[in-house]
Amino acid sequence: MKRILVVDDNPDILDALDLLLSLHNYQVTTAGNIKEAVITTTHQRIDLIIQDMNFSQGTTSGEEGKSLFYQLKAIAPNTPIIVITAWSQLETAIELVKAGASDYLPKPWGDVKLLDIIEKNIAINSAELATISSKKSIHKKNISTPFIVESEPMKKLVAMADKVANSDISVLITGANGSGKERIADYIHQNSPRQANPFIKVNMGALASELMEAELFGAEKGAYTGATTKREGRFEVANGGTLFLDEIGNLSLSGQMKLLRVLQTGQFERVGSSETISVDVRVISATNSNLQQAIAENTFREDLYYRLNVVELNLPPLAQRQDDIIPLAQHFVSGSHQLSEQAAKLLKQQPWHGNVRELENHCQRAMVLCADNLLLPEHFMLCDVRDASSLHRENFTNSNSDSISTTTVNVDDHKNNLKAVLDKHQWVISRAANELGLSRQALYRRIEKYQLNQTKEQ
Repeated sequence: MKRILVVDDNPDILDALDLLLSLHNYQVTTAGNIKEAVITTTHQRIDLIIQDMNFSQGTTSGEEGKSLFYQLKAIAPNTPIIVITAWSQLETAIELVKAGASDYLPKPWGDVKLLDIIEKNIAINSAELATISSKKSIHKKNISTPFIVESEPMKKLVAMADKVANSDISVLITGANGSGKERIADYIHQNSPRQANPFIKVNMGALASELMEAELFGAEKGAYTGATTKREGRFEVANGGTLFLDEIGNLSLSGQMKLLRVLQTGQFERVGSSETISVDVRVISATNSNLQQAIAENTFREDLYYRLNVVELNLPPLAQRQDDIIPLAQHFVSGSHQLSEQAAKLLKQQPWHGNVRELENHCQRAMVLCADNLLLPEHFMLCDVRDASSLHRENFTNSNSDSISTTTVNVDDHKNNLKAVLDKHQWVISRAANELGLSRQALYRRIEKYQLNQTKEQ
């Protein structure tokens, strides 16, 4: 029986969903606040989560829901999360969908629609987990794929990574979000003598501060509310291998003290225990923040900084690695798809504030929107249709007045068509997306772009 966690501060909603889902053969667990939800997800197997966006009296911003979503994603990255939201929070809901939420529903929701979304997402997730399990059984050891490197800055960085890989020294990887810090850490591990042992990743920026120490060092049964069993920390799991601590600047001061001791002695105690545990773990950390400034502000220990930063590898942003853009894009559109010359020109002109991650997302989107195998500028949605079309007309006389009026009509028609299809399917996103030939995420982006809202029934 599949287990669903429902998170809402309204007892009536919890009761209603408990009854509805129980009648349809789901096992239901409820949580009335963020802390309960985090503890439950940490210690129980959950197949799907339904979460509200606000949990405090009078709060309507949706910020609490965002915080909870990212915490749950860090704990259970493969578990589908459905967001329940008021239409005033549509923008926030779409942001969470971009970040990995499976779907969202407005309040009040329809029971049939909710059950349909739950059934589809549980089926999809079960299939994906089966695929992952199969791959793990076939591949006993992860083998890192070669870097796609053409720019001089990255060639120098990879050469340095090769040098430090054979040692056990601590490495600090710095750079902007999405620039590839985790990829560098994985490369170092896979080219080190520890490659046959675990490579464990922890995103410190996505963990609640009260759970960080238990996540890293483990906890004894009864150490805190909800700790019903003994829990191994990431250091124990990574014993003999490499531990990658992303966003290390978010670690609490007490956690920093424990981490410093582990780096010095290889020893620590679980939360709630006096038993000393010894491990052999190489630590690679990463940050996009200024740790020197954090030291000056007394939020990060200077002695820990120098323990972590024996060697620093700084990843330049993608905009400073122009020669890498097209090779990376060609890698992301692998298969039968090909970049057109106009699309390649467009990609090289972009600032790429989101770095490699943003480029990959646009490439995946382009393959969804492309009707054949040739990727054109408009498929990447990096500029409007008029701008993309101008790339095809560089050798023709520019007729601004005609093109502008035609484009305006096309945009209005497209917007009205989207609204009509959404209303036809009562805003069941999966059905509307299927009729339009779009992914759910692509449809959400259009809803956001055209600021579409569901027509309220009189």
